[in-house]
Amino acid sequence: MVCSDIWKVFLLSKAEVLREKIEEDGTTYSVILLEMKNACIFLLSEGEERLGTLAVSLPPRLGMIGPPLSSTLLGERNAALSRMLAERLAKRLGRMVLVSIFARTTNEKQILRIFLNLLDKILKKVET
Repeated sequence: MVCSDIWKVFLLSKAEVLREKIEEDGTTYSVILLEMKNACIFLLSEGEERLGTLAVSLPPRLGMIGPPLSSTLLGERNAALSRMLAERLAKRLGRMVLVSIFARTTNEKQILRIFLNLLDKILKKVET
């Protein structure tokens, strides 16, 4: 199965694909959301869309104390940021969440601010 065949499967399913972009200081930042009934996949990118450090988080169960469970699956750059966002989104959405972050910028505060803005924009589409 080639990549185009895989996308055909997604197009035939009930999974929803949403996109959002913003531009700041001449750089484009984007988020692609693949929303399914039991999970969401967020692909956050600086510049062209690429797969980056990938984290997964499960929503907290009733009575669970502490943050949601999470783990970094691939990569190490922005690992803490991808886990933090995955945990935050899993708790907010009540679903399993995968978050990929591809960023060339080393300033994590700047990347966090920009990606939080993008996530807020795309989540408004989902939650309405």
